Parts: sequence; C-alpha cells; structure tokens
Amino acid sequence: MFLGYNTNGFAHHRLEDTLRILADLGYGGVALTLDYTVLNPYEPDLGGRMAGVRRLLEQLGLRSVIETGARFLLDPWRKHQPTLLSPTPHEREVRLGFLREAIEIAHELSSDVVSFWSGAASDEAPEPVLMDRLVESCQRLCEWAATKEVRLAFEPEPGMFIDTMARFTALNERIQHPYFGLTLDVGHLHCLGEVPIAQRLRQWASQLWNIHIEDMRFGVHDHLMFGTGEIDFRPILRTLNEIGYRSGVYVELSRHSHDAVETARRAIRFLEAVQT
Repeated sequence: MFLGYNTNGFAHHRLEDTLRILADLGYGGVALTLDYTVLNPYEPDLGGRMAGVRRLLEQLGLRSVIETGARFLLDPWRKHQPTLLSPTPHEREVRLGFLREAIEIAHELSSDVVSFWSGAASDEAPEPVLMDRLVESCQRLCEWAATKEVRLAFEPEPGMFIDTMARFTALNERIQHPYFGLTLDVGHLHCLGEVPIAQRLRQWASQLWNIHIEDMRFGVHDHLMFGTGEIDFRPILRTLNEIGYRSGVYVELSRHSHDAVETARRAIRFLEAVQT
C-alpha cells in the first residue's frame, strides 16, 4: 500500500508542477483525472504530452491511475454527462469513446487502472433498462481494455445509478470479466452507512484495485479534510495491510484546490500518523 493524491485537488496548478509537489511531499502515486489541463484526450499534441508525463512519473518514482470523473469535459452545459446510461446510443458512444481514450492513456503511462462510474440517469427509463445499457457498455469496455491489458476499476458513487455495494454486486455478477474490478471510496461507504468499512475491504479484497480516501459524515456526500468528519481511519489502513493490498490509496479532495499544497501536506501527515 502507498499513498497518492488526485489531481482534481490541484485544479489551479500545471500538471508537471503538481507531480513534482506530490513527490516532494512524499506521495508514491498520483490519480490523474483527465480534464482540460490534465492529459485532455482531445488536445492535438496528446502524444507529446503523454511522453513527457511518462518520463516525469518515472523520474519521480510515482505510480499512477487514470480517473475519468471530470465534470464538464464532455458537455460544457451538463455535469458528468453524457454517461453509459444515457438514453441515446450516440450519447453512450461519446462516453465510451472517452473511456477508450482513457484506456489508451493508461496503457501509454503503464497506469495501474482506469477508474470510472455509471453516472446518473438522465431519463425515466426503468431500472432494468438502465442496467442493460450499463452492462452492454461495460462489456464492450472490458473487451477493449483486455486488448491493451489495462484493468478497469468501477466506482460506486452516491447519487449515481450504481451507488451501493449491493448494486455493484448485481453489476459485477453480470460482467464477470478478469479486467473488471473495483474502486472503493472510503468516504462513500461511510456516507451510505455501508459499515464497518474494514469488513467491506475484506469482502472485496480479490477485486480491490483502487481506493479513494477522505473524511465524510453519514448521509452527506461531501469530501472533507481528515479529522473534520466522522471516520476512524486506523482500522481501515490496518485492514488494507492485513489483506495485502499493494496498490494506491488516493486522497480525493477536489474542493480544496484553493489551498492545494497545504491540504496535500496535511493529508499525508495525517495518514502517516494514523498508520503508526
């Protein structure tokens, strides 16, 4: 296990500066949220940017994951739209195209996983129809990921169609693919009352490929600085060590970019302290 940080918490920094800061602070990994300023898949010189970022990651000794939760990259009018649930095939293809680009970037950077979610429904289709749309999209995505040998880590997210671990279980049973695993967000589990969190970590250890971490309060989906919410992190980090988790634990504080450096410094100090 190593600690990492999500670039969505450094929205006002150049990517290269963010990587150097995180390495200097002692982080071992970075979660690259693809966005206008972070390896935008639609920028003309993406290949050159990727080559430079790959060299810098190697120089700094940082591992990486690719995150796909940019708010307005695909539609400047609608947050997180379109999705794999969208009512028209064209809209779903837009999201699939973006996720395929994310897989290509992960392949080029040797990133550990591509993390993604279902999104929220934008029409009133019944749940079985929404699930069918999602399953079909995920199956196609898995086939593409397998050709690049890139693992996919699906994240249940409050407010989205797949929000709880029960819903993820239903999805996972229909996908059943070796390149399809799980991103677990510690705060999301607490927010939705899916506790004890350590039990969830043990239950899903074999498919646990990516972790997000932050503080949170029950019933409120608000990513908080450590120590300002309700979560006890000691048993969580202890359990990750006990189950042999070897990937990243990525701090996700996307609303703290106004004080990014100090927030990242405080976060790593907190997490290192609770591991002792």
